[in-house]
Amino acid sequence: MRVRRLALSLPLALLLPLATACGGGAGASADGKTVTVTVGYQSKTINTVTAGTLLRSLGYFEEELTARGRKDGVSYRVVWQDYATGAPITAQMTAGKIDIGSMGDFPLLINAARGKQLKEPTRLVAVTGYNLRGGLNTVVTSPGSPLRTLKDLKGRKVSTSVGSAADGTLVRALRRAGIDPAKDVDKVNHQPSVGASALAAGTVDALSQFVAWPGLLAFQGRATALYDGAELNLPTFHGVTVRERFAKQRPEVLDAFLRAQRRATDELRRRPVASAESVAKETGLPAEVVYLYNGAQGIATFDPALRPELVAALKEDVPVLAEAGLVKDVDVDAFVDAAPLRRAVPGAPYPKAVAAKSELWLKGQGSTRTFDSPGALLKAVKGAQVRAAYVPDAVTGTLWFADRAVWVRDGGQWRAFVTREGAERYVTGHAGSRIVGYADAVRLAS
Repeated sequence: MRVRRLALSLPLALLLPLATACGGGAGASADGKTVTVTVGYQSKTINTVTAGTLLRSLGYFEEELTARGRKDGVSYRVVWQDYATGAPITAQMTAGKIDIGSMGDFPLLINAARGKQLKEPTRLVAVTGYNLRGGLNTVVTSPGSPLRTLKDLKGRKVSTSVGSAADGTLVRALRRAGIDPAKDVDKVNHQPSVGASALAAGTVDALSQFVAWPGLLAFQGRATALYDGAELNLPTFHGVTVRERFAKQRPEVLDAFLRAQRRATDELRRRPVASAESVAKETGLPAEVVYLYNGAQGIATFDPALRPELVAALKEDVPVLAEAGLVKDVDVDAFVDAAPLRRAVPGAPYPKAVAAKSELWLKGQGSTRTFDSPGALLKAVKGAQVRAAYVPDAVTGTLWFADRAVWVRDGGQWRAFVTREGAERYVTGHAGSRIVGYADAVRLAS
């Protein structure tokens, strides 16, 4: 765990007590003049950046608290705690040691259940990034793997993080393919980084993970997409959860956080390339991978609003977790609390997500170009100094790296797919179409 502490415009007299204060949970110093706020986040889960990595680097939360402190005579200190998944954030929240956290939809439900069980209830107060079809989760295999479809996973070892949104995608996808996820596959519970290493070592046959691991492994040439989570056509998202006790004791701090999150969302939307570069610097992830998810056409759409579609999807997730024995039941309506966001950030939400376009990022450029068709992208790539090229899946709309996508030529038209199975399905239904390698597609584009 990485912990970063930021002192906010503190008088010299307060520095000594702060230096020895504990880092857990909202609390006041002995003189009652200093309040510590602890935020749990996942730096590498990059569609939470507006409540984590990007927000922290911009300093907006600290700015909001400094302004608040001038009004109420209190100094605030923010402690940022970085984790790989949502589970440890929930553990720390239910112990009263983290006040505000961000995590995926399945972990959010576990957060709600554990909070109620341990008498430290939590509330979902905002969304960070979402995809209405489920494209934030992907199943991948090693390059050169003989596996081509989900049905091929029968009898195989599959790594995932049990209780995560990626695990939920795997379970649902296997069932749709007629495979019993409890009996027909050997599901191995791994942290994302451990699962990636297991895939590389050949000790598992496939990996089901959430943003940004599938994109990272594909970008590095270490994985090939087997299943695009958007085929489920079920929304998936990450959100912000808060301890109920903290929200009641410090509503002004929660308001400050939500205002800061909205500002970070505005910044990401206004300057997507610069934001991707910033997140890359903070996390060590390639900026090209961050942009795949968080860019102007990215897989994730950023909007703090608690959209009805997302709340409805959360309710559909409960039975999946209950069947796995991870929760008994969750009252989603009681868990979701839109009042703080309405209070802190009044006004209309962002526009709805629109269909992604192909996008080209040239080397040395601080902006990108978009194209109305995959064919136009291929023409632009020819002879260019390409940093990254992105293309949406012809059916699901999931953005993918153009050189990792599976390309199909259908007459004079070009289409791209995240998975080989998706491309083959299209070719089967369209006489005369054929799969073409990326290099040949670029060469043939005219």
